[in-house]
Amino acid sequence: MPSKIVLASAQSRTLHTTAATLSALRRITYHAASRGVHLLLFPEAYLGGYPRTCTFGSAVGSRHPVGREQFLSYFNSAVDLGDTPSGAGEDWIKRNLPVAEGKKYRGDGTREEVEKVAADTGVFVVVGVIERAGGSLYCSVLFVEPSRGVIGKRRKVMPTGTERLIWAQGSPSTLRAVTTTLNGTTVTLGAAICWENYMPLLRQSLYSQNVNIYLAPTADARDTWLALMRTVGFEGRAFVVSANQCVKENELPGWITGDDSKGMDGVDGVTGGSSPGLSTKGRKLSITAEGPHEIVWPDKHTPQSQSQPPSHIVPKPSQSKSTDFVSRGGSCIISPYGEVLAGPIWEVCTEDSPDAVEPGAQATGDGLIVSEVDIEDCHRGRLDLDVAGSYSRNDAFKLNVEGLELDPPPL
Repeated sequence: MPSKIVLASAQSRTLHTTAATLSALRRITYHAASRGVHLLLFPEAYLGGYPRTCTFGSAVGSRHPVGREQFLSYFNSAVDLGDTPSGAGEDWIKRNLPVAEGKKYRGDGTREEVEKVAADTGVFVVVGVIERAGGSLYCSVLFVEPSRGVIGKRRKVMPTGTERLIWAQGSPSTLRAVTTTLNGTTVTLGAAICWENYMPLLRQSLYSQNVNIYLAPTADARDTWLALMRTVGFEGRAFVVSANQCVKENELPGWITGDDSKGMDGVDGVTGGSSPGLSTKGRKLSITAEGPHEIVWPDKHTPQSQSQPPSHIVPKPSQSKSTDFVSRGGSCIISPYGEVLAGPIWEVCTEDSPDAVEPGAQATGDGLIVSEVDIEDCHRGRLDLDVAGSYSRNDAFKLNVEGLELDPPPL
């Protein structure tokens, strides 16, 4: 039985509408398929967007009205997958939830569009999304199989730093691994999002499920990220695929930068409709060299109490260039022995590459890293290290996760 599969990471960036980002996802996935890829990972918050540099007008004990308008824009740019705020689990995955009268499906059609991309290309797609459910936003990961569609979704259990202001916490029960067949080989997939990978017990919960392809969509572009990914590969005896966005300041959405000409994402999901952007009349949003931070200059026609945030959260004006990178990338693929198989790549994006083209076009590979792997290397590595089995001393050390079964899923 074959044990070789081809893994890929797309260093992509969110575009200014959901429709445009979904179109880019389709083009990139088609190109990945032309290179023989079986599984393709997109970055954290790829659909819906990662609001890098945005303060949402907030400081401890203070909120500014402009920040609420920014949150409204961000909320409207998130995707509606048709799930419930508490997470409906298998009922959502298997489409057992009720559908509104006159509608074909729950949500805005994003789920169905990504499922179609996977089915049309034959590529297993794993993608980071910002989903809205009820009145809250969740940072999530979708597992989309070509033949069955969505077979799993998990929500970030611990948003990092100021992400906690805008994202709700997901249930640990969604850390359940999924199984699929890639190129005739049965594999177990799990995902930890960004700084969840710095949570030792969360990593152990995935190791305990015998994950052999460990997916790490992220927003961390620090040099230290590679060291963590190498540790995860070696520690878990798993192949690790990590994807980050590569973004310049002038590629941020207008509701963050204050550029009305960029508009904002639509409120109707896949159809890409539009709503009025955040007005910037009398205001200036900028990024400081040491920040980035946001500054809001008062409109002379607006009362001071409503137009200017507290002085302690207003930095000095910035001289930064609009072409500066706010995220340089760093996507990589790691072996079960901690070896770097591909990447990290920096300051390269699929959207800036001729790879982001329709099927059959010639391209060079920029922004997409690819590695053929032998899944049996995971088993070879267990000769001397199995942190959830022979090396675990599970007679002395115990891990329990609320609502999560830690035994490996059935193959």
